[in-house]
Amino acid sequence: MILFPAIDLKDGLAVRLEQGDMDRATVFNRDPASQAGEFEALGFRYLHLVDLNGAFAGHPVNAAAVDRILETVSIPVQLGGGIRDMKTVDGWLEKGVTRVILGTAAVRDPEFVKAAAKAHPGRVVVGLDARDGNVAVQGWAETSDLPAVDIAKRFEDAGVAAIIYTDIARDGLLKGLNMDATIALADAVSIPVIASGGLASLADVEALLEPRAKKLAGAITGRALYDGRLDPGAALALVAGRS
Repeated sequence: MILFPAIDLKDGLAVRLEQGDMDRATVFNRDPASQAGEFEALGFRYLHLVDLNGAFAGHPVNAAAVDRILETVSIPVQLGGGIRDMKTVDGWLEKGVTRVILGTAAVRDPEFVKAAAKAHPGRVVVGLDARDGNVAVQGWAETSDLPAVDIAKRFEDAGVAAIIYTDIARDGLLKGLNMDATIALADAVSIPVIASGGLASLADVEALLEPRAKKLAGAITGRALYDGRLDPGAALALVAGRS
């Protein structure tokens, strides 16, 4: 079980959105690299980064901020947002990103995702961001008519490292993780699943450690860390106690 602190990048700043709405952004740190260093110092062992501008634009936008983070920390980093072609995948992995997250591409170009996973075993993650169970794309601006579970099954045996399942309705609102939907997805595929969207407190971390969630590989936490609702030391101690 890995607890991933999230750094969402918008205009070079570390922000958190509410339900993926770029107009509902709260700036938590004007220096994302400093924030990354703080998370590493607290004991987190993996960072989750999202280039929000890139997710809408379809290509990397906050590359300079990501570069500074990579220079600052020694722990692994996974990055999503605007990664839509092999050149971008290769470029980020060569720069030192440990895993790239492919979201929109998983819906619109699954063969590219499979090719990327084959070329870089264990270094490609599929991001499934769902609204009412159906996957949203293009920075969550568009909702498809494709159920998240159906898309996840496309990548069985493709070699992807994990699937990140985000409940958009809960993201940034501190409503708690959608455990039922996330566990249902994990039960439907053999790929490790990471929970995202709404983690609000230590109770959510405890829920991740319940027997019914044993197939989950981790969870992403954002706003609860930034506003102090989640004590990082207590959360990491809980997770360490499970392993």
